[in-house]
Amino acid sequence: MTNVVVIGSQWGDEGKGKIVDWLSERADIVVRFQGGHNAGHTLVIDGVSYKLSLLPSGVVRPGKMAVIGNGVVVDPHALIAEIGRLKAQNVEVTPENLRIAENATLILSLHRELDGMREDAASNSGTKIGTTRRGIGPAYEDKVGRRAIRVMDLADLDALEAKVERILTHHNALRRGFGAPEVEHSTIMEELTSIADRVLPFMDSVWRLLDKERRKGSRILFEGAQGSLLDIDHGTYPFVTSSNTVAGQAAAGSGMGPGSLGYILGITKAYTTRVGEGPFPTELTDEIGQFLGEKGHEFGTVTGRKRRCGWFDAALVRQSVATNGITGIALTKLDVLDGLDELKICVGYKLDGQEIDYLPAAQAAQARVEPIYITLEGWKESTVGARKWADLPAQAIKYVRQVEELIGAPVALLSTSPERDDTILVTDPFED
Repeated sequence: MTNVVVIGSQWGDEGKGKIVDWLSERADIVVRFQGGHNAGHTLVIDGVSYKLSLLPSGVVRPGKMAVIGNGVVVDPHALIAEIGRLKAQNVEVTPENLRIAENATLILSLHRELDGMREDAASNSGTKIGTTRRGIGPAYEDKVGRRAIRVMDLADLDALEAKVERILTHHNALRRGFGAPEVEHSTIMEELTSIADRVLPFMDSVWRLLDKERRKGSRILFEGAQGSLLDIDHGTYPFVTSSNTVAGQAAAGSGMGPGSLGYILGITKAYTTRVGEGPFPTELTDEIGQFLGEKGHEFGTVTGRKRRCGWFDAALVRQSVATNGITGIALTKLDVLDGLDELKICVGYKLDGQEIDYLPAAQAAQARVEPIYITLEGWKESTVGARKWADLPAQAIKYVRQVEELIGAPVALLSTSPERDDTILVTDPFED
């Protein structure tokens, strides 16, 4: 028995929600360790869809504990609103099944406003990043700048006064530069005090909680948001998110030592998608790209933004396997490829006349790379709902085996529809 870390191996939207839900049935605790409510996923359980942004997937399953770690930035109002939406679907979220790290950073209204002002200014200059405008980046900046308001600060209003003053000194200076009105001290205090009593019951020393559960032998599932190629260090910078999305962050963002992480499962889509700005070497802007987008329902769970679609990029996933220490992958949305005459897989790039097998870190070089493809025969039969290898067309199996060889990691699970039971299990990560 081992703990499991689930991360996206591409630019996010790989189908983590279904896989995490499938695994959460085997887990005792599900932990979010980075990001905020800028990423989301949809769970489909007994025909009912649950859209989650901030809350860990385990929260919709009775008897499971959900944990929001210190690596997450928490918008308290968005948190309470999400809990309310689940309650309307008859899912009760209480301090008994949800714990939030006392040292997690809070997202305030001034973070959301700054995010929007920056993105508007960047749009006017043609250099926008494509953020979700939810204040994620500015909140992480304040965390690193040691001026953040944290969950525990809601319990000490006397000390909170000075901390609000400190953060406003920084933000009001920025707002003056944008020509925006300054934020009053009383506005932020009211914002925080109005929500404190609804958030504090969930507060906990999460590192101690997880250490205790580890010693008891509880199965812990670490749930990442977004994807490895959006990592602030290892992604396609600057078109990335504001946190570390690689598997190593599961330790830093929860307070558990890296030796306790266990199996690293990389969720990997059978083709490639990306939301927002940034390089995308295998992007398809033709009818095949449109086919993948329509058949795969490629729209963001949180933003509703249309995703860009392209061929599978084995070179990029191979990088993710290395930077995450991926043990095995869960290959998703294989069924979307049904019906195509031929399929292409990117195995490397040409850069200024030279062949390379990785995506360079420099932004200008990323924009110049040209994909090198191999071509495989497609299949006409349906793979939808397949639950064993024998149900798959021979060419589909060949495609999966080619992916395994090119990325240097085995397929542990194979998903053939959004339904959780339409999954071929090769290796149970908890039992590896």
